[in-house]
Amino acid sequence: MTVHADEQRVLYRKKDHVAHVTLNRPEVLNAMDLRMHEELAAVWDDVEADDKVRVAVLTGAGERSFTVGQDLKERARLDEQGVPRSTFGSRGQPGWPRLTERFTLSKPVIARVNGYALGGGFELALACDLIIASDQAVFALPEARLGLVPGAGGAFRLARQVPLKVALGHLLTGRRMSAADALRWGMVNEVVPHDRLDACVAEWTEELLRSAPLAVRAIKEAVMRSVDMPLEAAFSTPFGWEQRRRGSEDAIEGPRAFAQGRGPVWKGR
Repeated sequence: MTVHADEQRVLYRKKDHVAHVTLNRPEVLNAMDLRMHEELAAVWDDVEADDKVRVAVLTGAGERSFTVGQDLKERARLDEQGVPRSTFGSRGQPGWPRLTERFTLSKPVIARVNGYALGGGFELALACDLIIASDQAVFALPEARLGLVPGAGGAFRLARQVPLKVALGHLLTGRRMSAADALRWGMVNEVVPHDRLDACVAEWTEELLRSAPLAVRAIKEAVMRSVDMPLEAAFSTPFGWEQRRRGSEDAIEGPRAFAQGRGPVWKGR
């Protein structure tokens, strides 16, 4: 049976080394149900497997919302059916591992936040490598007000990405964070007027594509794996993507292109 675009929970297209991933339930502010998680899992599998893809851009359909997180109406139905409630992490649930737990995804992911990023939506953005936000973006983790916990990593990542007191203030009260405050705390890379959001994301994407793909993957892995390591341990840890980069044609091409006064031609091998 053919699935029409308006029935797909996730829209996915690839062009010029960029994977464009769009959460596609604008009528409910892109709330994420189990079917969406299943579709997203297939997308992230493909992003990692396709060597032509060098960066992914994740956003929400429509003008109002990145995503407001878990579809709570679906959750209420599951509660009535006796389906066990989730806690931290999504192991054993549809779509696992979700982006929030794909700790070995080697390609950089940009969150294009165009409106509400609430609950699991905020957690999804926090799991991305870069966040570019509209000045209309609003972030919040309202789980405490709903008798829930931010189980997709919000309780862990927010405390690592902003000062602890700031994180606890938002986690324990569910209060909202404006785009300006997110920028002030260094949680997002850039905030721009809403009508410049696409242009700004394109600028960041183009800059990522100018970098050598193996170098990008090596740096991302080294940074993410070493964050909690003692510095001495980080220097002595063998990182898989760095080993591949070091022995690659691109490692030779970069210095050679510089010496010859031309732009490098990356092969990703």
